Amino acid sequence: MISSTNSPQTVPPQARGFVPALDGMRGLAALGVLVTHVAFQTGEAQSGAIGRAFGRLDLAVAVFFALSGFLLWRPHAAKARGIGQPQPTVRYWISRATRILPAYWVAVVLILLFLPGAGGGYQVWLANLGLAQVFVPLTLTEGLTQMWSLSVEVAFYVLLPLFAYLMVRLRGNSARFRLPLLLGVSVLALTWAFIPIPTPDAIHHDNWLPGYLPWFGAGMVLAELAVGPSTWVHRLAHRRVLLTLIALIAFVLSCTDLAGPEGLVRPEPWQYAIKIALGAIISFSLIAPLVLRDQSQHRFLASPLALAIGRWSYGLFIWHLAVLNAVFPVFGIVPFSGSFFYVLALTVVLSVAVASASYALVEEPARVAVTRWEKRRHIGEPAKGNAANPVTTKATNIEN
Repeated sequence: MISSTNSPQTVPPQARGFVPALDGMRGLAALGVLVTHVAFQTGEAQSGAIGRAFGRLDLAVAVFFALSGFLLWRPHAAKARGIGQPQPTVRYWISRATRILPAYWVAVVLILLFLPGAGGGYQVWLANLGLAQVFVPLTLTEGLTQMWSLSVEVAFYVLLPLFAYLMVRLRGNSARFRLPLLLGVSVLALTWAFIPIPTPDAIHHDNWLPGYLPWFGAGMVLAELAVGPSTWVHRLAHRRVLLTLIALIAFVLSCTDLAGPEGLVRPEPWQYAIKIALGAIISFSLIAPLVLRDQSQHRFLASPLALAIGRWSYGLFIWHLAVLNAVFPVFGIVPFSGSFFYVLALTVVLSVAVASASYALVEEPARVAVTRWEKRRHIGEPAKGNAANPVTTKATNIEN
């Protein structure tokens, strides 16, 4: 039975915007992706149980997707309950493009021009510049192979207003149906890999958005819970140790053949479905204590160091593989020959340096420039004669 502690006029703290620990969690996820790539390219991922665990840190992508699902869906969940207003669609798309494209385009151009082995013909250039790598064969090139997940994430960004429109009637008293609907769609999406969809050679439909909806769905479910009445899930969120244990158990299971073989061997559809389900459980368990409790502070995830890594997390993601590929020849290390911790330390230090430069020289100036342009053009401002909603739930943290 659900017990309500929030009246329609009460705005839960989690609906008000910035949750510092989410930036720290995003930084940890970026480091997790970096670790798994270092483990693979040094051969550590094939070195036994510990190596396989390093390799399975690719599930950090699930945390990325869930964070996006939470932050970007939260304004729509709040609006359905009359306690907020999301960005207008055009302004939302502009903010997403500003967040993603400038630094990404700089990375793509520089990597394709200067990283040995990363070049290619016009298809490689167009597919990578257009974030269509998961649809065009043989365009995930050296230094940019991680961008498949960004292609999936951008597809979610583009379609999110459509998802919101399809649920527009579920508001007020009907808002209680939003949660079971999202859960149902997420469970249904676990069947995606079983559907025989013809694709060109080297293209796999399980790398498309529908296959990863459960990961985004984990965040969207949390968004609905964060702005809704108190439930048993909110009480569970106060048991951080228990949820951490659940996430750890799910991660251990993901390191077995249940979630697919080690290395780059493609999983069977049932293994893919299990991996996606485990990723959703992990991301939900890690994020729930940060967004379903009144106390949003976290000793480690909200620390200055964690917040700095979170601020640079996007740059870490887009640059770390190029840095890793450069580390081997520059420091005289042979790929797949060991030296995991040495290569990891070098890659982390250099990637953080490049990411901080990317943030200072590209990401932040682009954001400031677009914000000024929007103000000059009055984009997203309320129409004259309409009072702005005093409580907004714009997606903040790194997503805004």
